[in-house]
Amino acid sequence: MSDFTINAAKLFDLSGRVAMVTGAGSGIGQCIAQALASAGAKVVCFDVQEAGIADTVFSIKNRGGEAIHYTGDVCDFESLCAAVKLTDDTFGRLDISVNAAGIANANPALEMDVGQWQRVIDINLTGIWHSCKAQAELMEKSGGGSIVNIASMSGVIINRGLEQAHYNTSKAGVIHLTKSLAMEWVDKKIRVNSISPGYTATPMNTRPEMVHQTKEFERQTPMGRMASVEEMAGPAIFLSSDAASYCTGVDLLVDGGFVCW
Repeated sequence: MSDFTINAAKLFDLSGRVAMVTGAGSGIGQCIAQALASAGAKVVCFDVQEAGIADTVFSIKNRGGEAIHYTGDVCDFESLCAAVKLTDDTFGRLDISVNAAGIANANPALEMDVGQWQRVIDINLTGIWHSCKAQAELMEKSGGGSIVNIASMSGVIINRGLEQAHYNTSKAGVIHLTKSLAMEWVDKKIRVNSISPGYTATPMNTRPEMVHQTKEFERQTPMGRMASVEEMAGPAIFLSSDAASYCTGVDLLVDGGFVCW
């Protein structure tokens, strides 16, 4: 019988590690940035919303954590490279990245103009590509690490009642990009995984005009409710930590059982 040597707390401890979170100014990204800091990581917050990421950094520092921010757009690769350089200059390494920047809207395919299609693809898919590419360069120099991309269950199924071919396609692309990069970078000791949330109570989904739609989301979900943004924090910490050291190329569905039906 072997000695039992696992320390559960240590498995999830991110002390001494440096994390970068895109989309850290609101919603899922903001919550994950705060959660990584609570697990001990130093956090670089990236978002196009300067006020939002300033709030995120303030909340982390207010709880005794360490964080900085960079205002930029994931559609601009040079902006992400500058944020990674700031990370290197400030902390000297990058161990974790969570890419949560994204947008959503709906429109029937035959009524959707090229601009609407392209904007969603540019932010949700190409933005993830830009982020991963910029982050991996410093992560490789740091000896490896973990990248977690926020996809969606809409990359796995087609949502009933929502006409959003552009969004669904972008998130399916994120899942497959994640798997592709996981295989390309496995020898670099960079793990790449994704989280696919189900319907989540983000500010976008809890607007007053969305009340009837959110009730329908809850009705369709086996657990009978939407997720809170906090319920994405545990999966992100898990995939970022040593607890997931043998996980790469995984898409973790966090959907209240939605895709089972």
